[in-house]
Amino acid sequence: MGIEYIMVVVFVVGYLAIALEHNIRVDKAASALLIGMVCWGLYAIWPSEHLKVDESKTVEQLVNDKELRENNEKLADYFQHEEEEYREEVFKNPELYVGKEKIPAEETPTYVHHYVEHGLSHHLFDIASILFFLLGAMTIVELIDAHDGFSIITDRINTSSKIKLLWVICLLTFFMSAALDNLTTSIVMISVIRKLINDKETRWLFGGFIIIAANSGGAWSPIGDVTTTMLWNNGQLPDSGIIITNLILPSLVALIVPLIAASFFVKGTVARPEKFEAVGHQTSTPATWEKNFVFGLGLAGLLFVPVFKTVTHLPPFTGMMMSLGVLWMVTELLHAKKDRKDKQGLSVVSVLQKVDTASVLFFLGILMAVAALQEVGHLAHVAHFLDATFNQNIYSINMSIGLLSAIVDNVPLVAAAQGMYEVSTGDFAVNGVFWQFLAYCAGTGGSALIIGSAAGVAVMGLEKINFGWYLKKISLYAIVGYFAGAACYYFMFAV
Repeated sequence: MGIEYIMVVVFVVGYLAIALEHNIRVDKAASALLIGMVCWGLYAIWPSEHLKVDESKTVEQLVNDKELRENNEKLADYFQHEEEEYREEVFKNPELYVGKEKIPAEETPTYVHHYVEHGLSHHLFDIASILFFLLGAMTIVELIDAHDGFSIITDRINTSSKIKLLWVICLLTFFMSAALDNLTTSIVMISVIRKLINDKETRWLFGGFIIIAANSGGAWSPIGDVTTTMLWNNGQLPDSGIIITNLILPSLVALIVPLIAASFFVKGTVARPEKFEAVGHQTSTPATWEKNFVFGLGLAGLLFVPVFKTVTHLPPFTGMMMSLGVLWMVTELLHAKKDRKDKQGLSVVSVLQKVDTASVLFFLGILMAVAALQEVGHLAHVAHFLDATFNQNIYSINMSIGLLSAIVDNVPLVAAAQGMYEVSTGDFAVNGVFWQFLAYCAGTGGSALIIGSAAGVAVMGLEKINFGWYLKKISLYAIVGYFAGAACYYFMFAV
């Protein structure tokens, strides 16, 4: 077995360990961290095997290697850049490079390892951006919850019917996800249902449908899902009006169909907890005006994030951290004159102690593992395989990408599709059908498995939902909704 396949085996075994977390009694975060770091270790120890590089050649020879450029244009471009930099140094200081006017062959392995480190740094920035975003969102939501701010929503929801409540929560999640994003909305809505539902099994059911609703709601908004945002920012779908008008109905169908199906099976009523009070929350009740103020400011901070990103073009975590900084400062001043006992649990410092670090580390491990597969070209190979298998049938390709995004992250899959298909004419034109359907499929397909989307991972961590339970109870709903929404889009534009 080749080295490049060992990495895939490690990923699959680790994935199974995550899925069987309760059977093997090993926390999913441990399995995720192991596969993430082992995959990168295998890549770093044998980079030439993964990258198909002949380290006996000079950098100049590798730049001119047609086969290398065909197989890995990114690596060829890196070698070309390094060669140009070396030549510039030789030109500036010729006396220091006598007899070394070109990069010698013995230094090629060093440049290959530098390429690995460069790739790690690139992915680490993207991953850290997601983790800081998650940390900021969780802290803001927990701070609102500490002030009992979500009672503003829950006090207005009077129904005790499970199915009616499920419809209300999912529709609210669907539209909130488009205005915020699916990850933030999932965190907010989990806090809401904790106020409404006492039974764990029922709360898990609602959590599963929140994932479906958040991913469906994010798919039709330029700022609702990271993959839609990628297509919007990179020029494939620059017209936000087209994204919204053409994708809102298929996305809504992807939610409504599972809800209709659930209406036949979900019966009974829900009992509210007498008082949900997480460990570390305050023992005193904040004044009504404080509750309303913190809720309004926190929600405004979350809504500010996409605005800040659009204006500054900085990663979303910067806006989230700015919102957290403002909320932190304001709440400190708000409770500055209170006794220590009265303000216990109402500060960001106390809230940070409650953040589920294991979930954050789980996210880190999974994203690192997927990044390693992307860096060595496995995901690009998958994209090319789909293209060849389905003979460039845009609907089959995109639906396959959507289902694959339930196993690996949708971001590298969409990035691979963006790199493989150029904006041209017809279905591949700017705002074309291929790109629209890709946004829908990549946004909603991840709901099929609980670790197939950022929203799913967040809910999994917050509610401790296990992989097997979601697979048995929710996955079929998500898949039926996914295909129903895809059929809706097909009949809207292909028939």
